[in-house]
Amino acid sequence: MSVDTRVDLGGIALRNPVLTASGTFGYGTEFAPFLDLTKLGGFVAKSLTLEPRQGNRPARIAETPSGMLNAIGLENVGVDAFLREKLPALPGGVTVIASVFETEIERYAEAAKRLTGSRVAGLEVNASCPHVKSGGIEFGQDPALLRQLVAAVRRATDLPLLVKLSPNVTSIAAMAEVCEGEGADAISLINSVQALEVDPETRRPLLSNVLGGLSGPAIRPIALRMVWQASRAVSIPVCGMGGIASAEDAVKFLLCGATAVQVGTLNYLEPSLAGEVVEGLVAYAERHGVERLAELTGALETD
Repeated sequence: MSVDTRVDLGGIALRNPVLTASGTFGYGTEFAPFLDLTKLGGFVAKSLTLEPRQGNRPARIAETPSGMLNAIGLENVGVDAFLREKLPALPGGVTVIASVFETEIERYAEAAKRLTGSRVAGLEVNASCPHVKSGGIEFGQDPALLRQLVAAVRRATDLPLLVKLSPNVTSIAAMAEVCEGEGADAISLINSVQALEVDPETRRPLLSNVLGGLSGPAIRPIALRMVWQASRAVSIPVCGMGGIASAEDAVKFLLCGATAVQVGTLNYLEPSLAGEVVEGLVAYAERHGVERLAELTGALETD
């Protein structure tokens, strides 16, 4: 049986629905020794700001039960260095989605404008990073600010536009509707969950930033719930993520309404995992007589 793995993510044609998540896959070349990047649907590059950014001081990462807590602070080389050095280093045939983050709406729009016209297939607006002291989470939690942000970036680029939403909100459906209303082509969710861990011996937080973002299998049920709610609220595609550790996990997200998925934290443990998820999805489809992986999207039976 030949399985059609192709999906369309808001105008981005993907050879299969498996991407890797921003902040967990570097700029792509770091993972080339571990898997064939052209076999993935694509990858979302590390979030970019207009100028290079150092991020937070150590400690910036800590292990938690079934997960990871991080407060990297969006360290990156900046948009211009990405276009000049990182993007040309990638082999042809690799679908690249650029992630953009800033602290002001005008700067988000400028970053999007600079990336337009390059080989990136689309943009993911990081409106939800929970571990910086300004920007990010404010946009992701405030519907009015989110509306202004999406509208400004939409005006700045004709590239397919995804908006990465925060789970730290009362209604994920309402935030998804804001994005759709302002012209987003798809939404991504969820980003990490704001969290805190403490060392009882030192009586200090494990992270220098105090708060960080919790990711990994611990948050998967939260992510599935939010993908299901968001996909029922909007007609644009949803890209789901949060603790995917296997093809079976990816299937869960598709059934809950995701058109595509992103593998994130588990890349640190198994650098080749995303490729294995692609193979596992095909095997699942063959076992269940599914001709097109797109048929799984929203096929959750709740009656």
